[in-house]
Amino acid sequence: MKFQNDKLRENEERDKRIKKNLAKIRHKIVIFSGKGGVGKTMFSCNLSYALLKDGFKVGLLDADITGPNVPKMIGLKGQPVANSEEEIIPLQKERLKVISIASLIPSDAPIIWRGPLRSTALSQFLGDVVWGELDFLIADLPPGTGDEVLTMAQKMKPDMAIIITTPQEIALTDSRRATNMAKRLNISHIGIVENMSGFICPECGYKIELFGRGGGKKEAEKLGVLYLGDIPLNIKVRERADEGIPIILEDDKADISQRIRKIARKIEEILN
Repeated sequence: MKFQNDKLRENEERDKRIKKNLAKIRHKIVIFSGKGGVGKTMFSCNLSYALLKDGFKVGLLDADITGPNVPKMIGLKGQPVANSEEEIIPLQKERLKVISIASLIPSDAPIIWRGPLRSTALSQFLGDVVWGELDFLIADLPPGTGDEVLTMAQKMKPDMAIIITTPQEIALTDSRRATNMAKRLNISHIGIVENMSGFICPECGYKIELFGRGGGKKEAEKLGVLYLGDIPLNIKVRERADEGIPIILEDDKADISQRIRKIARKIEEILN
């Protein structure tokens, strides 16, 4: 009984810290995807830097506990440290504040955690990290609609959910589940981004619609949510991600960078 009471008090204290932390953050955005492999983390990283380029203070929370790729994609190195009050100081890369479990464990260590432990880690990322005053906190959620997604949405109380999909029907089917989950959680603004929307051959300029095109926009209209835009496939994105450089920092004039910046400005207009 004592253990249960202690655990209850611990959870209550953490919820108070989360509430206090989030009160300093103007806008909170969660990035969903119904399935893996659709470019959710790529978008989260580049959106964060697009918002930074527009003059906002931004934090990026890597909430994909079992597959944390944010540090790799932005070239983030080092481990977070704690201050005198045992709060975690997030790492920074090009002024972006970042926290990820990948920065706290060896790179080749498997993360074999049950759901409750993963959810506890995410609660700590919200309540025990010194985010400070931010204009935007972006959470890159794991794919699907599992425990971690529910934990983040309930505790973070986001004012926007962005669902990343590709144009093909199998991805759209999964994106519907993510969109309907966001609706059930009463998130105020819900938008869809269509990633991998066509591929332009770097040699001849011919456009190939590998996964089709336009499915994301049709899905948004069908579900009655915002359509934020489409992003084409670009081999440079993969190359730069492997090198730890977001494309928007490498080549701000590239078509894909301009499309992401256009999406960022739509988000700014909606939330501001």
